[in-house]
Parts: sequence; C-alpha cells; structure tokens
Amino acid sequence: MIPAAVAGISSEPIENGSIDRILHAVRQHLGTEIAFVSRYVENGEKELTHVDSDLELPMGPGFRDPRENSYCWHIAEGRLPELIQDPADHPLTQDIAITHFLPVGCHLNVPLRLSDGSLYGSFCCLSRSPDRTMNERDIGVLRAFAALATEQIETHLDTDYRLSRIDKRITKLIGDRAMQIHQQPIHSIKEGKPVGVECLARFPDAMMRGPDKWFEEAAEIGRGLELELLAVECALESLKQVPKDFYVSVNASPDTIMSGALHQVLERAGKKNLVVEVTEHQQVDDYAALKKALKPISKYARVAIDDVGSGYAGLRHLVDLGPDMLKLDMTLTRDIHQDLARCALVGAMVRFSEAIGSKLIAEGVEHAEEAEVLKKLGVEYAQGYYFGKPMPVEDAVKHLKKG
Repeated sequence: MIPAAVAGISSEPIENGSIDRILHAVRQHLGTEIAFVSRYVENGEKELTHVDSDLELPMGPGFRDPRENSYCWHIAEGRLPELIQDPADHPLTQDIAITHFLPVGCHLNVPLRLSDGSLYGSFCCLSRSPDRTMNERDIGVLRAFAALATEQIETHLDTDYRLSRIDKRITKLIGDRAMQIHQQPIHSIKEGKPVGVECLARFPDAMMRGPDKWFEEAAEIGRGLELELLAVECALESLKQVPKDFYVSVNASPDTIMSGALHQVLERAGKKNLVVEVTEHQQVDDYAALKKALKPISKYARVAIDDVGSGYAGLRHLVDLGPDMLKLDMTLTRDIHQDLARCALVGAMVRFSEAIGSKLIAEGVEHAEEAEVLKKLGVEYAQGYYFGKPMPVEDAVKHLKKG
C-alpha cells in the first residue's frame, strides 16, 4: 500500500526552469514526443505542472482531470507497470480515455515521492506510437532524471505546506493511535538474566524512517509533547503483559517532564514497577526546574538519566538530579574490550554511580567480549543486541519468562 497522495495544495504550481530543462533533456535522451511532470491535488485530481513537447497539445501546464483518468495514478497504485511499450498489452488502458484521445503509444512513468515518502505526482515520457525497443534501462534513465526533478520540487515547496503535511500526518497518527511499542530486554551482566525492558516507539513507516525523525518533526511544529505522551501511554498499556518481577522503562524529554503532563499520566496509571528515562538530546537551561518536576514523578517511577556520556548534563547536574539509574551511552561501551581509555572512563563512572547511590546500565552491548569487560569493571546491568534486540511486546515477554 502506497502512502496517501499529497492533497490539499492551495498554492500555485512550482515555476522552475530547472524542471523544464530536466524534462527536455530526458525527452531528447529517450527520443519520446512528450515529457511532463504532474502533481496530485485536492478533489482527487491530477494537475500538469510542466510539459515539454514539440507537438501542439490540447493540454498544458495547469490542466486538471480526475487522477483515475491517467496512466500515472494506476501506475502509482500498482495496477499498471512503469514501462508500457504498447497499451494494447494491458487491458486496463483501453478504459482510460487518453489512450484513444491522444493517442498513447509507448509510455514510461515513475511516481514522484518526496523525502518523507508521500506521493507528490509523476514524471512521465510518452510517444503516440508503440515502441518495443524501450526497456528497463530506459526506465532507469527516467528514474535518474525524476530524482533530479524531485530535488527541485522539494527545494521550492512552500515551508508552510511542508509543515502542514507534517501536522496532518501526526494528527492522523495520534487519532488512530497507530504507534506500536517494541521492548528491548535489560539484563544483569553477572547473572545473565533479564531484569526489565525499555519501551521503544515504532511508527507505520519504520522501514523508511526511524522514530527520531517523527519526534523531531513533531517538535518542529510544537507537537512534541503530544507525541511523547502518546508513546508513554502506549508503553503503559504494554505493562499489563509484562510479569510483575520485571521493570518497564519509558523515555521522556526534559520538556515533557517539566510540562507536568507526564506526572498526570503516571498518576492515572498508579504505582507500577516503572522507570522514567530522562533523554539527554536537548539542552536543559534550568536543572533546578527539572529536579522539581521529577520530585512528584518519583512517587510513581524510578528515575534514570539516559545516554550519559553523550548528552548535555555534566557530572554536577547528575548529582543534583539524584537519579536512581545512569545509562551509559553506547559510544562509551562500544568496543570497550579494545580501548583502555573507555575502560578507564567506565571504571570511573562505576565508582561515581556507587558514590551517588545509582545503578549503572551499559547500552549498546553487542559482543560477549564487551559484556565480559563491563562485568569486570563492575557494571551491573546492560542492554544491547548481545542480550536481545528490540522486539514486539509478546516476544519480549517470552524472553523475560525464559530468563
């Protein structure tokens, strides 16, 4: 299933001489009679934005018709192939008016997708006569030129429209609660047994974009708090499946914590075997305010500081916040068995955590050698691919029960 077509465009078509030159170049290279770029607009229509041809055509830039009347839409939907040497080879084309009106002979088309995966329109070359010499190499050429056109389109898309697309996407995600939770096990290094899990958000387009991109975009339009709270709520729902002997960790940014909204969510959930990981991806201007906001949260969950060693918090701030746990960033643990400097730094962090009464968890452990060194240094807990990858909740529960 392809992403929904870009709709609701109210601005004028992009006027860009570069796209015209790209169309002319690809048409000359392939030897076709017509080349055009189109976009999908509101009311289910397709609009021509750029056309290159030496012919007198009955339609030009600005021409609109229902998208179902075009080869382009059916190609984007997977009902027709990108390369059509002769429309007679495909029964569906006989029901499309343009086949007989133009007429359409050879037809090459690739959908134009923006960097967020959404469908913008199409990039097409065609001639009025069939051409059996066209092949997959020609489609490859078309794709290369289409990529250049997409760069130009994205450069000139109105910023407000881009933000509007983000807003609609996040509104739909939140409305549908279309977020899934995966859990990554956290193990005792000494005993090798799991002690808990970290909840990680997963989004519908996980194959194309990581969750960080969703949270960055949400923050960009002022909806970061909403998306983070949804992630926490979905994580708390997964608590029902996790055995009581294991703790469950959820992530929250300093802004979300200081908003007071997280406290309300945890209060509704009641006291559970929870850990709140304070992410360190944004600078905190007022640690006193963060410490104050963490105080009521500590009634419902232990507090961990995430990504220690790569974030903004200094050691003094870690002392001031009084966390129950410190999570060493993977940049400190990766290949630690081959790095004396990392060993020295982690050893110092072990003594530091003991001095302030915190438990130390190493992140990103992928190899037995890393785990062994961390164990010798005195690190109590670890997570990473060596112990278990992030996995659906059902699989994580099996992992915990198996021990």
